[in-house]
Amino acid sequence: MFYGWWIVGAGALMQLLQGTLLGQAYGSYVVVLHREFGWSRTLLSGASAVREMESGIFGPVQGWLLDRVGPRLVARVGMITLAVGFMLFSQVHTPVTFYAAFLIMSLGASMMGYLTLTHTVVQWFERRRSTALSLMSLGGAFGGVILPVTTVLAIETFGWRTTAFASGVIVLLVGVPITQMLRADPAAMGLRPDGAPAEPLGADGSAPAGGSIDFTLREALHAPSFWWVSLGHGSALFIVGAVNVHMVSHLNETLGYSLGRAAGVYSAVTMMFMIGTLIGGWVGDRASKRWLAFGCMGMHAVGMLLLSHAAGSLMVAAFVVIHGSAWGMRGPQMAALRADYFGRAAFGKIMGISNMVVIVGAIAGPLLAGFIYDRTGSYQVGFDLLALFAALGSIFFALATRPKPPASAVRVTIEAS
Repeated sequence: MFYGWWIVGAGALMQLLQGTLLGQAYGSYVVVLHREFGWSRTLLSGASAVREMESGIFGPVQGWLLDRVGPRLVARVGMITLAVGFMLFSQVHTPVTFYAAFLIMSLGASMMGYLTLTHTVVQWFERRRSTALSLMSLGGAFGGVILPVTTVLAIETFGWRTTAFASGVIVLLVGVPITQMLRADPAAMGLRPDGAPAEPLGADGSAPAGGSIDFTLREALHAPSFWWVSLGHGSALFIVGAVNVHMVSHLNETLGYSLGRAAGVYSAVTMMFMIGTLIGGWVGDRASKRWLAFGCMGMHAVGMLLLSHAAGSLMVAAFVVIHGSAWGMRGPQMAALRADYFGRAAFGKIMGISNMVVIVGAIAGPLLAGFIYDRTGSYQVGFDLLALFAALGSIFFALATRPKPPASAVRVTIEAS
């Protein structure tokens, strides 16, 4: 089997660890931390903002490291850092120590997470890029599905401190060995993207040209589509970030769901995410990724309005189906669209800079919803505003047309002819 699929599998397992233990579990930690310490929703949302802010600030450095030293070392250091952060988190008693521990966890999660894994998979696939990224994303989605019988059950049975410390041990024992499977480039193993047959070297011994046009970071930054895609992606994370942090609390406090039942709804969302991911991977390799993202942002807007005004289980179920499937179909297109537009050579740097724009949405979404809740005692106004941001995201993706080839690529084509 083409080794790229083994990398997809390793990435899915790493996403599973992060999603189960931290990313999708944080909404449950919000509930128990609020109960034990009485901390406000704004303070607890701020931790999520710290995580996203760190990712945005560190993104350009991480992108440079990925292009320079490769994903294996970056991911391994990230796993160790994440484990240490979990162990420190299990000992916190004040907001200061809480934020410090969460910052360490966030750094580790970034280094072993989305940017590192998408950078790696993008190098190994071109024709089946959306499918590969979709399958890798299933790991994080499955983490949400099993969340009620893993992290939530552990929190309710053993307490959140024991659960956090055990999470650090699991990351060390399971996560660190998985990083060994990551490889930076198929060419280093005598392979080509998608497992295509190797092409003979040129008469001068040079390698054959790749199938995509590669932009430098500078060239990508001068393309309007770089900014439109980044703004569209950031608008999506307004929604996803707020739902991840506040949905469990909203269902628990506004609609009277138990913690376990609310976590079960989140599991249903991630189940729909998995279904949407599989559909999105197939469609994205055969149709316009941009217009698929456009439609998904409209679905996000509808889903947030349903959640905001939910008066019973039927509206919650409609939110689950619409938001979860839109999240799944759109997610893999974000990295695949950038790789299609700008190539693979400087993908790490391009994604790193793009993250600085995208992360604004991931930071502001949970903070906005938490701030409005603290002022009004309701999530309704905050969720309605997030629906508006989702609608704006559709416009951003509509404007994100394929960029013209950079001047360097045009020169190379003229010289070759």
